[in-house]
Amino acid sequence: MHVMVLGAGITGVTTAWYLRQAGFDVSVIDRQAEAGQETSFANGGQISVSHPEPWANPSTPFLALRWLGRHDAPLRFRPQASLSQWRWALSFLHECLPWRALHNTEAIAALAVHSQRELQRVRVAAGIEDAYDARQQGILHLFFGATEFRHVPARAGLLRRLGIETTVCTPAECVAIEPALATMAPTLAGGLHAPGDETGDAMHFTRALAAVLARDGVRFHYGTTIERIALAGTSVDGIEVRDSHGRKGTLTADAYVVCLGSFSPLMVRPLGERLPIYPVKGYSITAPVADPARAPQVSLTDESRRIVCSRLGDRLRIAGTAELNGYNQNIDPARGRGILEWAEKHLPGAIDPAQAQLWAGLRPATPSNLPIIGKSRCGKLWFNTGHGTLGWTLACGSADLVTGMIEGRQTVVQFPVREAG
Repeated sequence: MHVMVLGAGITGVTTAWYLRQAGFDVSVIDRQAEAGQETSFANGGQISVSHPEPWANPSTPFLALRWLGRHDAPLRFRPQASLSQWRWALSFLHECLPWRALHNTEAIAALAVHSQRELQRVRVAAGIEDAYDARQQGILHLFFGATEFRHVPARAGLLRRLGIETTVCTPAECVAIEPALATMAPTLAGGLHAPGDETGDAMHFTRALAAVLARDGVRFHYGTTIERIALAGTSVDGIEVRDSHGRKGTLTADAYVVCLGSFSPLMVRPLGERLPIYPVKGYSITAPVADPARAPQVSLTDESRRIVCSRLGDRLRIAGTAELNGYNQNIDPARGRGILEWAEKHLPGAIDPAQAQLWAGLRPATPSNLPIIGKSRCGKLWFNTGHGTLGWTLACGSADLVTGMIEGRQTVVQFPVREAG
């Protein structure tokens, strides 16, 4: 059976891996010249099992109001005359209800725990443990206000109930875990340490895994733009494509998996499918480490600013912000300056700011933060998309789930799958 994966980001390539391991004949289509060149290219680097809480939670509407008008706001909403944007925003508000947020947190946590186990298995099986600057030194969540830190013990208790090890830390204990925090210790209210979390370069992982798959017989159609998913009656009949030379053709398979991130809803809308995915633009800077003693070894998350920081070999990746502005991929220098200012304030001397590279990408966000995994209403078509900010965290687990569904086997993790019809 031939299965074609649409998209060669981290979700698409891990899906191809699981399909190939299950014995399927696999091919992958992507418009870029190689794997991992869009949303997977320069994300925050965290495999953050300890952060299953969705953006949509009871506190977010109040925070969003407080952030209105701020150029450096962690979440920025740019209203448009777009029905899809407003429909998504209203659904997002619904998911902020306490019982919805708890349900989504539990579902994401179950998939994240499973996904990390799968990641550990995949990298050994593929022989790519040293290919992507992987670190297993945990994540330290930082809190700078007493009010937000007051809720941390309850959060730690919930995470432990969900099978995620965490420890509530004083400022001094945070510095003991990561000495590079010494300069910011006076401003810290405390931290939450998740020693089992990991970091790594998602793009390097994706490219390394794609190279292994290519050697194993998976066909990658790079530089190939998907024009349309063709139907014959109610079933997919092929993928109409255009190559880098402008030549058009149709690629066919026995089944197809949509892993196109933010562009998934645009591709399947003509089929009568409406996926609740909206592009949320995020920014990152990547800079060489100037002073190893001042650059953290442990990954950091500033919970108040929604900024994450990961050590990737001799580089530091600092990422954050969320901007709802449609498919606009223009880079706003002010957003990059805000991230750079955070680094200079909290980790002075750690990086060379003159060599910092600014990047922006579109995260495929659902209102609930739950990815869309399951079968389409159209025959032969499956979904594995909509992972939002957790694509790196959930990639391997999601790929295992969708492959199991295609095989018809029982999956090992309880997750609300996308049902056809």
